Amino acid sequence: MLSRTALRFSARAAISAQAAAFARPTPLARTGATSSIVWTRQLSKKNRNRDYNQWQSSGVESSRSSAEKPSQKNPAGQTSETGFPSTQNTTRSNIQQESWTQQKPSPSEQGKSSEVEPDEKEIPLDQLPDLTQGIPSTLEYEHDGKDPNALATTEQPEAGGGGRRRGELPDSAYVSSSERKRLKLAKFMYLSMLATGVISIGFLGRDWETEAEMRKYPEAPNGVSPGLWWQRAKIRSTDWLTYYQEPSFDKLLPDPEPSFERPYTLVLSLEDLLIHSEWTREHGWRVAKRPGVDYFLRYLTQYYELVLFTSVSFAMAEPIVRKLDPYHLIMFPLFREATKYTDGEVLKDLSYLNRPLSKVIILDTNASHVRAQPENAIVLPKWTGDPNDNELVALIPFLEYIHTMQFNDVRRIIKSFQGKHIPTEFARREAIARREFEKELAEKRKGFHHDKAPSGLSFLGNLLGLKPSSMSMMPQMEGEEHPQEAFAKGKMLQDIARERGQRNYEMLEQQIRENGEKWLKEEAEMMEKAQKEAMSSMKSNFSSWFTGGKKD
Repeated sequence: MLSRTALRFSARAAISAQAAAFARPTPLARTGATSSIVWTRQLSKKNRNRDYNQWQSSGVESSRSSAEKPSQKNPAGQTSETGFPSTQNTTRSNIQQESWTQQKPSPSEQGKSSEVEPDEKEIPLDQLPDLTQGIPSTLEYEHDGKDPNALATTEQPEAGGGGRRRGELPDSAYVSSSERKRLKLAKFMYLSMLATGVISIGFLGRDWETEAEMRKYPEAPNGVSPGLWWQRAKIRSTDWLTYYQEPSFDKLLPDPEPSFERPYTLVLSLEDLLIHSEWTREHGWRVAKRPGVDYFLRYLTQYYELVLFTSVSFAMAEPIVRKLDPYHLIMFPLFREATKYTDGEVLKDLSYLNRPLSKVIILDTNASHVRAQPENAIVLPKWTGDPNDNELVALIPFLEYIHTMQFNDVRRIIKSFQGKHIPTEFARREAIARREFEKELAEKRKGFHHDKAPSGLSFLGNLLGLKPSSMSMMPQMEGEEHPQEAFAKGKMLQDIARERGQRNYEMLEQQIRENGEKWLKEEAEMMEKAQKEAMSSMKSNFSSWFTGGKKD
């Protein structure tokens, strides 16, 4: 008897489970493949009740129709034992009726569907939830049908709600573990920097260790008071920063060599004066040499002590200088380490050159780099890579004339050309002096009052603002004609100087052609030998660390 009851109960449970399984919406009904209506979780309570009532009414009608026609067959052509449709067929008809009701609303509802229900209004942007501190839970609204617009509020959820709103947990609950690690590391770094600063001030503010320091800084004597401690720390930190802002040496050039001394020093910039560098997408970085650079350096090396002074660092400029001047016509190259840093800009201070400023001329393309001694500077326009440029070569006559006349102070000559294009202005003044020279020479030939042959010096000197007494005649070189003979032929002193300079330049060119390769090879061998000696010395020092300084 008990077993029969258990069997009946289990059979009924199986039938109920089967009916519930068929009562679930089919994938076609759930996805709405044949319907244009999209169902969401945020349906208002009114719409859900209306759909539920429609589903109930459709189910009742289906049941009634099935009861009135007990002999109606199911789609498979079979009926149940009682004459009524099976549970499976009834459930499927209810589902189909529900889908039809959802797809085709009644005419009365079609007119209402165009109207926006109060519960379905669009949420204003200022009322949307703040997601910067995490995504709030919407579980409670999905279950009990509360207004989704209330998500933007900060009220506490009602009892029994399944989610949490912003403000219920502290802000630290929304911080991820990686963010906590980052904040912890940042706090540790701040504390380390603070401790380092305190220790540094304590170390820099210690008492002076020598008598020379105490005499040098009498305003901050030794003592333990905080004010004196701060003064000493400030003085030491300023001196430390000054070390990097000042040139590397107080004397950037050695004392002049008597056997190779030049009366004047010509300082040259590198960037946009001798070379031009640019970057393009097709070729990357390229460096171009200015037209006439070789002639300029080789011609003026007989008159001037050539010095390169660039604001580019040694690591970048040294390889360029080595290729630009392989025969070392530039006697002393100076790089960024020799410049002075002040007011946020690089400064080329000529007072550190260990040369009298009255004998120094600097050529640059940046006026701010030479603002310490503008009276010694000739600022040229930047060369941007024009292959037909001749500005650099056009300066040779002017620079040659300064050496020829042996002026005591070059700053006076440069000042007389201030605001003018020097090659053009010098050519104009020289043309005036030449006309006067030819006129005087013609009068001399006619036997007028001139006692000695003219040279054109007085006219050009007057144009430059100098007296003839400040000029000196060039000494006669071996193999040259006497100046008086040259004057009689109509040559000015400047013409004689140019002929001599051109002969010296041609002699230098001949020596480079004959011995240039040998000089470069000897230099390479010397460099290789020096590198081997340095490597050997480094290895011996390294091995002595392990042997304790003992030698075999």
